[in-house]
Parts: sequence; structure tokens; C-alpha cells
Amino acid sequence: MDLFGQASDDAAPLAYRMRPRRLNDYVGQQALVGPGKPLRRMAETGMVRSMILWGPPGVGKTTLAEILAAESGARLERLSAVMAGVKDIREAVSRAQIARDQGQQTLMFLDELHRLNKSQQDALLPHVESGLLTLIGATTENPSFEVNSALLSRARVHVLKPLEEAELVVVLRKALEDEEHGLGSRRIAVADDILMLLARAAAGDARRALGLLETACDFTVDEGDGERLPREALEAAMGHQTSAFDKQGDYYYDLLSAIHKSVRSSRQDAALLYIARFLQGGGDPLDVIRRLAAIASEDVGNADPRALPLVMAAWDAYLRLGDYEGQRAIAHVAIHLAIAPKSNAIDRAWNAARSFVAAQPSLEVPTYLRNAPTKLMESLGHGQGYRYAHNEPDGYPAGSEHDCWPEALPRKPFYQPTEHGQEKRYAQLMAWRAELDARADEDG
Repeated sequence: MDLFGQASDDAAPLAYRMRPRRLNDYVGQQALVGPGKPLRRMAETGMVRSMILWGPPGVGKTTLAEILAAESGARLERLSAVMAGVKDIREAVSRAQIARDQGQQTLMFLDELHRLNKSQQDALLPHVESGLLTLIGATTENPSFEVNSALLSRARVHVLKPLEEAELVVVLRKALEDEEHGLGSRRIAVADDILMLLARAAAGDARRALGLLETACDFTVDEGDGERLPREALEAAMGHQTSAFDKQGDYYYDLLSAIHKSVRSSRQDAALLYIARFLQGGGDPLDVIRRLAAIASEDVGNADPRALPLVMAAWDAYLRLGDYEGQRAIAHVAIHLAIAPKSNAIDRAWNAARSFVAAQPSLEVPTYLRNAPTKLMESLGHGQGYRYAHNEPDGYPAGSEHDCWPEALPRKPFYQPTEHGQEKRYAQLMAWRAELDARADEDG
């Protein structure tokens, strides 16, 4: 039996065999487990508090729970939110009560915490609140959205980050040198640059890094007194790296956010970087085009009126050309939007108009702007006094009495053009028409 009461298995995957047993062997997350840091203090004092470990796969969430239980002397209950029901939680509570009577703390490690349903959370909550169970939840999803506020308020959220490439190299080197659990008995020589390539391909995931190493070591070359891992073995080990991600997860929307903010910041190369990562990870190209359409009005606006029609053209091109060629249309419009002058005047104007209307529930259309399709409506004055703009000098019905604004409402300018791009011309046209209004009012 190993330190956690589990049977050792030489046939188990390398990542399982190399799971750290002590905090001193744990690699990464130094902001949490370094000297004087929160989880280190809990392990040293034996006072583990309820927590939620939030981070991507393969960064050590399960391992941390097991180490905290072992080093604090607590017993560990393991449940998966995917498989466990209310009955399983109640049975774990019964065992925890027995353990408490014997003076032992119980930690409940709940994997995939974000999948808990309401009845499961309700069954768990009072026992976490009373301290009978110390919850260690693990999730790859943002707990702010996936865990109810009552449970969230009783557990501190600790964010775990993807491992750095240098940290993954340390993990891989440990596996190559460990004779008891790792590959040390095979005396495999691996150059540092090959380990770095494996670490880079793992993208911050220690489990994946060890899996790639284990696969690559199936293609070693016998050197007589040991083995050597040649660079050619990496292709067989890594295959086609898709870098897929959960399309409902935070990273999906983080990439869309990065695309939007890069375009808004006029950083075309960064925008292309995040679009490429999004598409190579399996993201829907139409989600990118929809975001670019929003950017065209929200962030470019009338500074470049061509922006929105160009996005629509790219959208149509993608649907007509198919994915491979259509992606170039997405890149085309993304570059245009990034380089184009920027204005959020449309967005500010629209938000101002919505707020103003929300405060004016009795807003009425002036009678001269109303249609008069019947004699009754005509007799009520509908349409009377309306001035047809195309019959007016300069194509503009000058004067404040014909500004189309409801008479009972205070006038409020919503759209304030900037001096950027074409919007500067819009500002000039608006100023010229304001002068025409002033002259018309002076002339009565």
C-alpha cells in the first residue's frame, strides 16, 4: 500500500506513479505552497481550511488534496461530483462523524466540483458549515459561476496556474531519475532541449508532459549501458498537437476576450495570434466573426464606416468558401479592424439613449411625425407641419422646431463624434447643421 492507502501498481501510468507524496516534492504553484504560503502553513500546522482549487487539468489539484491530508494527519474522503449522489455524501458524513468521535479531522476531496447539482450542494453545505467536513473542491471552471454563493462563501478559492516550461522540465527530469516509481532503472539519456520540447508540447499540464515522455520512451535507442531518447521519437510521441479546449469553459471566452481587446488596442499581430489559437483549439470560426461584427460598431464605429460591411462580407465569404479559405477572410477583416481608427461614440450614444428612454416611460411621438393613413388621424393633426427634407435647402429642415424631438422632453445629445478617421467629417457636418438651426431660429 502507498502513502494514501492505495495499492501500488507498476503498470500504472507514469503520471500516476510520479505523483508527489510530500509537499517538498511538489513542483509548481509556489504562490500557494512556497515557504510561508497558505497551503504550506496549513500542512505545517495541521489546520486545513475549506478551499476550492481552481485551475486547468494537470496542475496538481488532486495531488495537493492528498498531500494536505497526509501531512496534516487528517483522513481523506474522495468523491467525484460526476459519480456521487446525495446518498454517497450522506455515507461520507456518517464516516466523518465516527472519525470526529475518535478525534480525527476529515477532509472531503470533491473532484469536478462545478458539476454538483443543487441537492448535492444542499446535502453538503451544513456539514461544511459545522466543520464536520473540510471541503477541498477541485474544478477547472470558474467557481463564481458554477458553485452557489452559500458554499462559495465557506471556502477560500485558490487559483492554480499552468506549470511553467522550466517546472515541467524538472518534473520530467525527476521521472527519468526516480528508480522506484519512474524510469530511473532504464538509465535513459535525454538532452535538455528534448525535455524542453516535451514541456512546450504539454502546455502547462504535468500529467500530459509525463504521458508524452512515457510514450516517447517506447522509441528509445539501446546504447549498451543504457538507453537514449532521440529527437525523432518526439514525432511518434506527440503526434498532431491539437491544443483543444473546453468550448464551454473560461479559456474559450478568455480567448474571445483577448481577440476583442487586441483589436480594440490596434494590435493586429496579437489579434491574429489569439484567433489562430482559438481556431486550432477547435473554436467555432463563426464565434470569431460575430465578435468582429460587434467590434465593428462598438470600437471602430463611424471612424471607419466600411468596417461593418467588411465584416459582413467576410462572414459571407467564410460561408461560401468553406473553413480553410474562409479563415483568410477572418484574418483579413481582423487586420482591417485592428489598423482602422477607433471610436466608441456609437456605443456611448446607444447606451445613453437606452438609459434616457428607460427614465421616460411616457415618451410620445410628436404629431407632425405621425402617419395619417385615415381621415380621423388626419383630422387629429397627424403629419401636419412635417417638412420633407429633400424639398428643403441643403436637404435639411433647419430650425429647432423641426428637430423631431418630443416637445415635453429635455433635449439631450447622445452621439458625440470623435476626431478620429471619418468621424471627424461627421462632427463637421453636425456642427454645420447646428449653425443652420441657429440661423433658422434667429430668423423666426
